[in-house]
Amino acid sequence: MKKIKNLRKIINKPNIKEVAEEGYIKFDFKFNKTKSTEKSKIVDLNNYRQKLYNLKLIGAYPNKVGYGNISMRDNKNIIISGSKTGNYKKLNESHYSIVSKYDFHKNKIFCSGAIKPSSETLTHAAIYECDKKIGAVIHVHNLEMWKKYLNKLPTTLKSIKYGTPEMAFEIQRLYHQTDFKEKQIAVLEGHKEGIISFGKNLSEAYNIILKYFNK
Repeated sequence: MKKIKNLRKIINKPNIKEVAEEGYIKFDFKFNKTKSTEKSKIVDLNNYRQKLYNLKLIGAYPNKVGYGNISMRDNKNIIISGSKTGNYKKLNESHYSIVSKYDFHKNKIFCSGAIKPSSETLTHAAIYECDKKIGAVIHVHNLEMWKKYLNKLPTTLKSIKYGTPEMAFEIQRLYHQTDFKEKQIAVLEGHKEGIISFGKNLSEAYNIILKYFNK
C-alpha cells in the first residue's frame, strides 16, 4: 500500500494537462521496429479481438479514431494491439506490439514490433502489476454499458484521463481499495464509453465483458 500512497500524490495534481487528442499515444517510448510479432503468439489474442470487433466493442469512430484494445501476458512481456488498429476489420501479426519494459513515473514504454503499442498500454501494464496471475486485459467502448454501470461497478475518478500515468495509478488504487479485484471490471469515468476487464486468461476477461454487455 506504500506504493499506492505515493502514487496518489501524482493523481491529486490539479489541472492534469491533456497532451494529445483522444485515441492518440501520450507516453514517450523507445520503439525497436521489427517485421512483426510471431504469428503463433497472437492466435488466441487475435481471435478474441475479432469477437470484440464483431460486437463493436472494439472499432473506430466515423472520424477514424480507433477505440478499444486487448493484451495478454507473455512471460515477462505484454503483447498488445497496436495504436489506431481499431480501423481494421481484421488484424494480423503486424498489428501487435511487444512491450518489454515500462516506467509509470517517467511515462515511458520500451517496445518492439511492426507497430507502436496502444495508447492504453500503461493502463494494461498497471493491471498486470497488481497480480502475477492476471494473464489478459481487455478495454472496450460502449456508451450504454458505460452509462449503466458508472459508479455501480468500480469507477475511476472523473479527473483521470485515458492513457496517462495517472490512469495507471488510479487503476491500481481501484484494485487495492475497491472490489475491482473481485469484479474484474471497471468503468473509466474520465474516458467516456471506456470499460476495462481482466482475467487469468483471455477467455475469462472476455466473458466478464460479455456478462455485463448482455445484461
